[in-house]
Amino acid sequence: MKNHSSIIIGLSIIIGFTILGIFLMVTVDKFITNKGNVNNEYKYELVPANENNMIIFDRKTGEYWTKFIPSEEGPTNWEKGDSPLD
Repeated sequence: MKNHSSIIIGLSIIIGFTILGIFLMVTVDKFITNKGNVNNEYKYELVPANENNMIIFDRKTGEYWTKFIPSEEGPTNWEKGDSPLD
C-alpha cells in the first residue's frame, strides 16, 4: 500500500509543477507582449534644438518635423524633413 501512495504523491507533484510551469509561461508571454505595445506609445520624440527651433522626431520611420518659434520674426509653419539615416 505504501508503494501506491508514493506513486500518487509523485504524480501529484509532477502534475502540480506542470500546471505551475504552464501558468508562468503564459504570464511571462503576456508581460512581454504588453511591454512591446508600450514602446509604440513613444513613437515620437520632442527635441528642443535651440531657443527658437523645435523638432519632432518619428523614431520608427526616421522622419522629423521642425518648427521655428519666433522670438521676433520667422516662419511659424512646421516643415517635414527626411531621415538623415537613409
